[in-house]
Amino acid sequence: MARVLPFLALLYLVASTLVYVSEARKMVGIYMLKKGDFSVKVTNWGATIMSIIVPDNKGNLADVVLGKDTLAEYVNDTAYFGPLSGRVAQRMARGRFVLDGKVYHTYINDGRNAIHGGHRGFSKVIWTVKEYVAGGDSPYITLYYRSFDGEQGFPGDLDVYATYQVSSPYVLSIRTNATALNKATPVNFLQHVYLNLGGQGSGDVLGHTLQLSASRYTPMDEELLPSSGRVDPVAGTNYDFRTPTPIGARIRQVMGGKGVRGYDINYVIDGAGMRRVAAVRDGASGRALQLWANQPAMQLYTGNGLNNTRGKGGIVYRQYAGFCLETQAYPDAVNHPEFPSVTVRPGQVYKHDMLLKFSF
Repeated sequence: MARVLPFLALLYLVASTLVYVSEARKMVGIYMLKKGDFSVKVTNWGATIMSIIVPDNKGNLADVVLGKDTLAEYVNDTAYFGPLSGRVAQRMARGRFVLDGKVYHTYINDGRNAIHGGHRGFSKVIWTVKEYVAGGDSPYITLYYRSFDGEQGFPGDLDVYATYQVSSPYVLSIRTNATALNKATPVNFLQHVYLNLGGQGSGDVLGHTLQLSASRYTPMDEELLPSSGRVDPVAGTNYDFRTPTPIGARIRQVMGGKGVRGYDINYVIDGAGMRRVAAVRDGASGRALQLWANQPAMQLYTGNGLNNTRGKGGIVYRQYAGFCLETQAYPDAVNHPEFPSVTVRPGQVYKHDMLLKFSF
């Protein structure tokens, strides 16, 4: 059974989870990482997390990741359900930047600006499976992508690796690295998985309690860009999650861009190196999550743009059906010299590591 999608021709095999992509002569597959009753599904389309199944405090299993049922739906997805975004994730003002005196123009796909690496960023490409171990003590998959010079307007060839590993019971580690091969280039990855600890489709996440290791944030303008370049304290604002607070406690007082209410804001994470970024808990199920990472910042997004979005099993995701904790560099750092640099020069290696520690 064949079907033509907008930019790829896919041949679907009824009895298989593999999709053969004729144009690129590559295979897109679904890969399970399983340790006991904890399991993660990943696809090499966009290096995407498709599901995370974890028990609650009564032993009931649920998928805590929002997403789609089929690979074809992920190919056509515009909500960024679970992919690794790059080469430069988050928004870039007017899709342009200056590096070493040269002006670069990237693909504009968010109003007047670029977002998540352009319309064919890392979330919309086929990654090569380099290694895959489904079971054992530490099941993992390592994916590879060669981003070419000029792709989406970015300079230089870039070798990119992403490893998803169940490193201990109920812990998912995500390790990414990128090496600039021949030109200086900006690099900023983020993992855009939507989570609902009550289980995907269980309702909104407004009752989840959230604590962030962040005493500062970057105020955003109406286009969700840090145009002022300011870094302000969260104290006394609706962005203060330094103590455990329900996500919905002040959400109606926050504008998340495009006239909708909700969080879509960048936090500056306290400290440096690998440290705890966030802690989230759903009281009804008892499930909890600690997120650790080595990046300077994190975008909190509360699914403001979900609007009767069709998800898994015919479930309709409404606003606030999930949250994203997107560890990253400062948004639009390419256009703000006052922010930490995201430039990677030839031979240098960018590294972005995350740990998702679940409990119940």
